[in-house]
Amino acid sequence: MFDRIFTWFESRYSPVALADDRQPPMGLWRFYWYFISQFRAAYWLRMVIVAVAAISDAMLPIFVGLIVGLLSSTKPGDFFAAHTPLLATMAIVVLLRPLSMVVDALIRNHAIAPNLIDLIRWQSHWHVVRQDWSFFQNDFAGRIGTKVMQSGDSVEMSVNLTVDAVWYALVFVAVAIVVLARLDPLLLAVVAVWLVFYCLIFWFAMPRITRRSSALSERWSQVSGRMVDSYTNILTLKTFSTGEHEDKYVSKAVVEHADTFYQLMRVFTLMWSALFVLNAVLLIAISWLALAGWNAGAMTTAAVATAIPFALQIANISGRILDVGANVFRQIGVASNSMTTIARPITMQDQPGAPALVVSAGGIEFDRVNFNYWRKDGKGGVIDDLSLKIAPGERVGLIGRSGAGKSTLVNLVLRLFDVQDGKLLIDGQDIRNVSQESVRAAIGFVNQDTSLLHRSVRENLKYGRQSASDEAMVSAAKAAQIADVVAELTDPHGQSGYDALVGERGVKLSGGQRQRIAIARVMLKDAPILILDEATSALDSEVEAAIQENLYKLMQGKTVIAIAHRLSTIAAMDRLVVMDRGRIVEDGSHEALIAKGGLYAQLWRRQSGGFLLEEKQAAEDLSTKGEAAE
Repeated sequence: MFDRIFTWFESRYSPVALADDRQPPMGLWRFYWYFISQFRAAYWLRMVIVAVAAISDAMLPIFVGLIVGLLSSTKPGDFFAAHTPLLATMAIVVLLRPLSMVVDALIRNHAIAPNLIDLIRWQSHWHVVRQDWSFFQNDFAGRIGTKVMQSGDSVEMSVNLTVDAVWYALVFVAVAIVVLARLDPLLLAVVAVWLVFYCLIFWFAMPRITRRSSALSERWSQVSGRMVDSYTNILTLKTFSTGEHEDKYVSKAVVEHADTFYQLMRVFTLMWSALFVLNAVLLIAISWLALAGWNAGAMTTAAVATAIPFALQIANISGRILDVGANVFRQIGVASNSMTTIARPITMQDQPGAPALVVSAGGIEFDRVNFNYWRKDGKGGVIDDLSLKIAPGERVGLIGRSGAGKSTLVNLVLRLFDVQDGKLLIDGQDIRNVSQESVRAAIGFVNQDTSLLHRSVRENLKYGRQSASDEAMVSAAKAAQIADVVAELTDPHGQSGYDALVGERGVKLSGGQRQRIAIARVMLKDAPILILDEATSALDSEVEAAIQENLYKLMQGKTVIAIAHRLSTIAAMDRLVVMDRGRIVEDGSHEALIAKGGLYAQLWRRQSGGFLLEEKQAAEDLSTKGEAAE
């Protein structure tokens, strides 16, 4: 029965639902409402239940006063006979609190908390992962992950604590004010003065807690980012023997975090110290006035028995509210810090209703394209007024020195960035007018910096084509010369072969093995356009020769763009396009470019052994100059 009750409340909301508007808004209160509005029915119900509990608690001092008055006016032996209806009413009111709290616990702990926390994380991740590539290039992955993860806890905790304590206190204090005003207006005046000073404590402390909590969250994100960066690049740390330097790099962030923490704790200490003094004054003043009123005959024993417990409860609740309020504003600071990352608008979006790219032949055209990473107009950038046509089914090799713009050109085809001037067309369709997903679905891509997902070999191989059969997967693995390696893989969980986990970024495999899995993945995807950016750079010559034959088979009938600094791997392409400083400087076949004697011929001679003769000649010239100087 209990399982059914729990399940009913837990199934009221889905932790992976998506809002109608997929863009979390900037602005703290709008950011909060974006998520909370998806649970507004549950929160309205919680507010009603908490109000009932607060009223029930506020009645307790009144009941104590009533019972004291009844005891003083009733003879022993007649108490229950004379007052059973009133006592039963009191019992019912007191029982309302545990009953309401049970229902409230079911709503908060089962309908709201787990679903809201994970829904915020899911919707935040859904939005963040759709940011453009530069968003991730400019930040720590660990820092982004920390902000996404802490956002769920901070929003849920701050809102639920506000309902639990602040809303509860407002209802309780409202009842207390009415009761104390009826007992003696002077008691109300004391509470009013206390409330002014209590509000001053809030006014002083809470904004500072919010600001310093936001700063503390940022410091923690930096600590997390630096630590995760160390773990991700652990091989670099180990091989460069930079332990001391790395310790200083991380410890500096830890010290800055601690310094910010000290500043936050100072606010807490000052806040609590002021409240302790204020509550002591309240208790003394209320008790003194109540006893003085009784002594003067102006207040009954029942009134005194009501007033002093009310003062005690106000003092207790004020401490609870201050504690909760501090936590609420602390979580607000954390949420505010997370918001700056989570709610950042996506800069590169599909046009409303953008259709999918339709690839019938695979022709690619760059029409006077300009692109600059640092200027919005694209002028004077990495790609400068570039025009290039690649016919359907044509295999083109891109060549040039490092920084010539080859990889940027590929990134534009993949629509990782949009061209800033000119057009980039695939089969006559401007790729800015179609969906990004459809562009990338039509392209098989292997790059030089191959990293795998921390999942099984099977999941990595089928990532580009989830519906592929195991037979097709194994065939692709064999074609990429990786099947024998996979057969010997095991992981700490006892899984082996294609079910074995490859480790974060594929660290359990060598660079060449990761690259072969990436090649197999693209073979399995079998997209009409193929882009190879140093696809065999991590392979030894023997394995590369074995794979090249299968790669050439894969290229049949596809439009291919291949980048390689090792020119022998792309010399047999239909065309070779030579780039320099974002422009095309040469275009033709291998033989034609060699005959031309330009940049390509120079690069070819250097890679064919000509550079050895040049170095020998240069050494002889230096030797001759040295002898002449002597």
